[in-house]
Amino acid sequence: MQLIISVLNNNLNNLMGEILPVIRDCNCSIVEIRSSQLSHAAAGYILIQGNWNQIAKVEGTLEHIEKRLDIKIQSLRPDIKDKEKTHNCIPYSLETISLDKNSVVESISTFLFDREVLIEEITGSSYQAPYIQSCVFSTKFIILVPPQLALLSLREEFLDFCDQLNIDAILEPIKR
Repeated sequence: MQLIISVLNNNLNNLMGEILPVIRDCNCSIVEIRSSQLSHAAAGYILIQGNWNQIAKVEGTLEHIEKRLDIKIQSLRPDIKDKEKTHNCIPYSLETISLDKNSVVESISTFLFDREVLIEEITGSSYQAPYIQSCVFSTKFIILVPPQLALLSLREEFLDFCDQLNIDAILEPIKR
């Protein structure tokens, strides 16, 4: 059995120092962990696994930690059936750079969803470009292309789409 835990706080170090020992004490194991600073706040994501009793113990302890530290914790038991949908998909990396526009991530996501391409991960950030004195927004998507979708057509459509929005893009398979 698995459990996803997401945590928001102003101090990630304190946060992980509180949650990781609970996972260990409940005899669960960490499958995946991610954390990042967002402005002056922190976000952490942990996927753990254990038997139903161990997971229940972690869930019960998280509520206590949330109240004691005045932080935000959400947990979710993932649906294993959804993983089967991605079994035959081909992983691709999609990277973009454009002038800072609020709709870049939304436009790209909509393009992908309309073609039933699954988005596994998105990262993006805005920064000051060194030579043009403008803000630039870069993104990186990890996508899963379903086997029934023609890769050549998808690549061509996507690059045409990016040209229309003045977005530089790279779409390439992930090497395993």
